[in-house]
Amino acid sequence: MKRVLIFTLMVFWATGISGQIHLEKYNFGEGLQFTGDSGYKMQLDGYIQPYLETRKFSNRDDLYNRFRMRRFRVRLSGTSENEKFKYRLQVDLSGSTEADVDEGGNTMLLDGFVSYDINDNYTVTFGQKATPTDNLELGMSSQTLQLPERSRVTSVFSSIREFGVFIDASYKIRGTDVHIKPSLAVTNGDGMNVFKKDRGGLKYGGRINVLPLGLFRNFGQFRQGDMMRELTPKLLIGFTYSYNNGISDRRGRETGSILYLDADGNEALPDYEKFGIDMLFKYKGFSLLGEYVKANAHVGDDITQRVRTDGSVTPDFAINGIQDVGNYIKNRMMLGSGFNLQAGYIFKNLWSVDARYTHLKADQYSYLNNAAFYARPNYYTVGITKYLGKNYGAKIQLAGTYVDADPTATDNDGILINGHEWIGTLVFTVGF
Repeated sequence: MKRVLIFTLMVFWATGISGQIHLEKYNFGEGLQFTGDSGYKMQLDGYIQPYLETRKFSNRDDLYNRFRMRRFRVRLSGTSENEKFKYRLQVDLSGSTEADVDEGGNTMLLDGFVSYDINDNYTVTFGQKATPTDNLELGMSSQTLQLPERSRVTSVFSSIREFGVFIDASYKIRGTDVHIKPSLAVTNGDGMNVFKKDRGGLKYGGRINVLPLGLFRNFGQFRQGDMMRELTPKLLIGFTYSYNNGISDRRGRETGSILYLDADGNEALPDYEKFGIDMLFKYKGFSLLGEYVKANAHVGDDITQRVRTDGSVTPDFAINGIQDVGNYIKNRMMLGSGFNLQAGYIFKNLWSVDARYTHLKADQYSYLNNAAFYARPNYYTVGITKYLGKNYGAKIQLAGTYVDADPTATDNDGILINGHEWIGTLVFTVGF
């Protein structure tokens, strides 16, 4: 009910100022665009995604089916008269996250930030938004995904959105078509919607994107699939790094779910380090996305106690029958590496075929070895999409994924899979 109320307030706010602004145009899938008498611009857009998922484990004959609203997003954005100031407010009324996991917290508010263009080369942003320190796929709109879901690399390692200060720059090397786009971020390191105590220190990171063949057309860098059918080859190569000083969960996506103390009872938290490299290539309907992420943990010697889920405190850090503080803590974090490679081709008749391979390699001590949720190193996905227009306004997507499970992997009832897992997904996207 609260989500519906907020959505209603947004609509009333937009229509309430309609006397000061004028509808400039409407493009299906791109939203309503308004212009004020003074040059102020505003846009209201969004989309819905009804979704069906079917799972089959090799150790049982029955199917697990899930019907739901995968995403229901509404976005309000605008710019000042001179376009120096920008803002964005985006909510998701479905209650799902990009990683599609239940980790607690409020997931309704996605974006809430203001930006200021210092000059043609620098922009500073304050608020909550997607962080540049995640893999490249997280910077691409969910409405434009080639397949129904993002890769497993994203769900395992990404923090998705964070609150802080972001600085983006853009340079073009004189006499060439080479563009360099660096970004810096200083955030809370606790993910999005932190309305309770902020734990640990700050997170510092950045990204540098190099586009040696010029810029993508029509925001193609932020959209999957080459809908624009780039007339010349376009390439992006990106590098990311981040260091989270004190995290209280598995990867820095929320706050307070996993806590440790020193001998005096003060909070003492491990650090989380992540780096990655990725690339995007598009040309005449063909697209190729590649990503690699590696995550490490740094556990201080001052940690002597841990807080149980019931709030009690214990000095027990037994793992494999041995008291080992460092490896016990690492065993509760997302540590290891992941590689994602996906490609697709959009035909001129607006049919698309896509394929993806994702590989996860867990460290010896890592939550990626968890038998129920992870312990699945390989994912093979193929999909087909029918776009109902020459944009991302409406499309139907069907995909199948073969999951190569580790011998220790279990199904939803804790029974060993002893083989593999099949996942089928069907999603219908409609934008406005």
